[in-house]
Amino acid sequence: MQRSGFKRILLKLSGEALMGTGQYGIDPAETARIAGEVKLAHDAGYELCLVVGGGNIFRGLAAAAKGFDRGSADYMGMLATVMNALAVQNALENVGVHTRVQSAIPMPSVCEPYIRRRAERHIEKGRVVIFAAGTGNPFFTTDTGAALRAAEMNCDALLKGTSVDGVYDADPKLVPTAKRYQTLSFSKVLADNLKVMDASAVSMCRDNDIPIVVFNIREAGTLAAVLRGEGTSTIVMN
Repeated sequence: MQRSGFKRILLKLSGEALMGTGQYGIDPAETARIAGEVKLAHDAGYELCLVVGGGNIFRGLAAAAKGFDRGSADYMGMLATVMNALAVQNALENVGVHTRVQSAIPMPSVCEPYIRRRAERHIEKGRVVIFAAGTGNPFFTTDTGAALRAAEMNCDALLKGTSVDGVYDADPKLVPTAKRYQTLSFSKVLADNLKVMDASAVSMCRDNDIPIVVFNIREAGTLAAVLRGEGTSTIVMN
């Protein structure tokens, strides 16, 4: 499948993408830069929805490992994703991109509840929809939430913006000779336990025939370039 053939995409960002050079929290300058990347893709005519993780604020799994109740820790992590979603919304609105935040955990004073048909209508009207609070259930990651929303929104692809330019057979930050894959099958990702997304997210994308495109969101102009079929990335597909 050619990336240039994608029309509607879901962009999955880690919470760490909003940190910039910091160790935690939200860097307004980096958040604004990412909003600029999204605007370039939006202005090019792509229909966009986003899922942002919460690891820059709170990690449920890490907290559970330190003694927190897993369910409570996961809910705390979901609330962190709402904070990030509102930060990205603010940055996008500042550059003229109309957005809506929808949360799987209802909080009407802050954002809309997640309603699938309403979200589809927003996208059809050219708005960027940011899905927050994962699936609304503990024991699921935001990767799985992103795969679920991509399937529900009938997205052509799920793009995962990371700090590397694709999927490698080893950590390229630790192994200089690591090989980057151009394309991968879902089966190989699962069989080799490659760290693309968690297994449930990969399986959901496989079952719904939604390609996963992994690229480096930290490089200027990469999102729009990847969508045009020009940027460096790895495509995982059936």
